[in-house]
Amino acid sequence: MFINIHSHAPAHSSEWVIRSLYQDFEKTALPGSYSIGLHPWYIQASTWQQAFLEIQQYSRLQQVLAIGECGLDKVCKINFDLQEEVFVSQLLWANEINKPLVIHCVRAFEEVLYSLKKQQNKVPVIFHGFNKNRILAEKLIEQGYWLSFGKALLHTNIQEVFAALPLDKIFLETDDATVDIESIYQSAAAIKNISTEQLILQIKKNTVTVFNTVT
Repeated sequence: MFINIHSHAPAHSSEWVIRSLYQDFEKTALPGSYSIGLHPWYIQASTWQQAFLEIQQYSRLQQVLAIGECGLDKVCKINFDLQEEVFVSQLLWANEINKPLVIHCVRAFEEVLYSLKKQQNKVPVIFHGFNKNRILAEKLIEQGYWLSFGKALLHTNIQEVFAALPLDKIFLETDDATVDIESIYQSAAAIKNISTEQLILQIKKNTVTVFNTVT
């Protein structure tokens, strides 16, 4: 079984998936595992507080395993101060209910790290869709965070980053890509020069550690 910790699509027969929702949070009442959060692309000043109330309501469900994806994005057009306010609200809520954070971060790593430190974050943090350099990757891991890789593993520069990282601090995902999770695992295993079965076992251990669940 391939563990896919971040996808916007329902699970396929060969995978266990944490499906990420940024709207329609009532879907968490359906079978499956979910993360729910206010994505910085879709925040609206007039509606985010009501949406956050829904997150507080549904995130207590057992099948909701994490808050997110949430975070900061300097490329999108949403006011950055508003993004920070919404992110901090979700960060604090994740700590209140003791569930991990799945982070979306674009050109705002220093700000995200500052908020995590300032708010004295205690829950596991996964930076999803990681596609940055080795220096940043190692900095995040040194601070106790996890990195999730997807289609970026098909690029040589990211393969070099992935090869240098400890297996107990990584996850794999498809996000909204058309590539399937099995292909991501095959690429990751080849980069690490291990079998796909070994990689599956390690990701399962990481999932138990971070999400406190057995797939």
